[in-house]
Amino acid sequence: VQLQASGGGLVQAGESLTLSCKVSLSLFSTRTLGWYRQRQGLEREWLAEIHNDQTTNYAFSAKGRFTISRDNDKNEFYLRVNSLRPDDSGVYYCKTSTYWGHGTLVTVSS
Repeated sequence: VQLQASGGGLVQAGESLTLSCKVSLSLFSTRTLGWYRQRQGLEREWLAEIHNDQTTNYAFSAKGRFTISRDNDKNEFYLRVNSLRPDDSGVYYCKTSTYWGHGTLVTVSS
């Protein structure tokens, strides 16, 4: 099983970014998918999840600027982050079941 996160990079504060996670796992459409991040010096935190019926849940810190979505035909899911702030910098991880991706680094400059 592989989860491959991509889309990170260096961005300016105020810009938007969409992260992608490609999942090589059967029955993708039935799975709950999640995004996490780990900021420097802090523990990994849950941000958002999307269920097989497209319902979503967000951490309080992610409500408003973060949008999770999925494309079952492509076995991919996404995290859109708007109005990026320097404190959004960190490594963003995708997860399903007990499987984690390697993470993609987002650096937001002020």
